[in-house]
Amino acid sequence: MIKCTLSLLLLAMSVLPVQAEQLYVNPRVGNDSNPGIQAQPLKTMMEAAKRVNLNKEQGATTIILSEGVHLLTQTVVFSNDKYSLKNRLVIRAEVMPDDADWTPQKMPVVVTAVPLVAGVGGEEAKGIQPEVSHVTIEGLRFSGSPDYAYMDGQNLRRSYPIWRNGKKLDDLLVTQCLFAGDVDVLPLHVGVIANGYGLVIDHCVFFNCKNPVVFWQTDGGSGSPNAMRYSLVYGCYFSGVWTTQSTRGEDFDFHHNIIANSSTVWIREKGSTRRYKASDCIFADYTHLAGYGSGPLSGNDATSTDFLEMKNVQTTGTVKIEKDQGKRNYLQLAEGSMGSSLQAGLFKRH
Repeated sequence: MIKCTLSLLLLAMSVLPVQAEQLYVNPRVGNDSNPGIQAQPLKTMMEAAKRVNLNKEQGATTIILSEGVHLLTQTVVFSNDKYSLKNRLVIRAEVMPDDADWTPQKMPVVVTAVPLVAGVGGEEAKGIQPEVSHVTIEGLRFSGSPDYAYMDGQNLRRSYPIWRNGKKLDDLLVTQCLFAGDVDVLPLHVGVIANGYGLVIDHCVFFNCKNPVVFWQTDGGSGSPNAMRYSLVYGCYFSGVWTTQSTRGEDFDFHHNIIANSSTVWIREKGSTRRYKASDCIFADYTHLAGYGSGPLSGNDATSTDFLEMKNVQTTGTVKIEKDQGKRNYLQLAEGSMGSSLQAGLFKRH
């Protein structure tokens, strides 16, 4: 009887759900010596990353950021590769855009002001760096860098709010995030740049960035497909989207995006032979529909568009952006703007 009871107890313990890790971060009232619960939050994302990287217990992790300014003075690296498709690492806002009480002012603002390090073609500053698979980043606002972009005729400074280096990594979802820069004051070189597989940009807004997203390189193996959907790109002064030879064209899911008032809509690496499809999109007020790029100082002269199959894509008209900070749709499509039916922007529920 005792043996039977013990067996049943062990069986019950084996099927119990793993306790998820949850950490709250509040830069205004938090303290990095706190336990990280909602009533006693941490102060910095860096401290949250340190704790997450040390916790080897299996299970999901959620880091919840309050409204306010989250200043990154070091690159926040996540290196604990214990996550799965079901048990993910999630970095998210406490109040999400589809919540009833959300306003633009409640978005956590992540400012990357880390020390610049040498990179190809100049210097670079990286903000959040998830060097693990199965990561979601959602509901955050990212600013450009306080550093001037220009160094000299051969070198630039670049700000990368979200960067992933590993070429074997898979499954990075960036959703309902706003990336806002300014070419002269707060330059934002690339909102999201990721090696590896499964980079999905969903319901994001990129306002006055140089490049919104770069689908970078892989190890040449296999992994999840990349995607960009329901996103608004406005005022980007180099590209609307950048794909490389490693970005598999046959399974790149690109739909319901708006790229407007920008320089070149689609940049590819020189020598790329991939073909792509774009459906249910608007490309408006652009200089070039397609071009080549090869690095931070590359030009973007027009190239042929024969690599791009467009289905139900509008290429004329004017997109209007809401500039009233009191409006819920601030820096998104203005009410009645062309493209409203595509539902591109921060909101998943309309």
